[in-house]
Amino acid sequence: MVKVALFVRLEAKPGKEQDVEDFLLSGLPIVQEEPATTAWFAIRLGPSTFGIFDAFPNEAGRQAHLSGRVAAALMAKAGELLSAPPSIEKVDILAAKLPG
Repeated sequence: MVKVALFVRLEAKPGKEQDVEDFLLSGLPIVQEEPATTAWFAIRLGPSTFGIFDAFPNEAGRQAHLSGRVAAALMAKAGELLSAPPSIEKVDILAAKLPG
């Protein structure tokens, strides 16, 4: 069961949209190694707006992800790829349907 999540909104700099998409795609193998990341989605909301939605069973899992490799890589690349710092929102899951 997932109880907490993150919604991260990313706005690409003009001309960096493909780079942001590529960065997000490169994150999948990393989060697949995170046992407490139950669900992870890289999404495109518009031509230059992207996001990440990920869900965790508890706060410890969410914190492990926030201090993990994808978060570190995102912060390292933010100035190069994004027009503004990532907007990171902590959210609570009210209901979920997951495979399995």
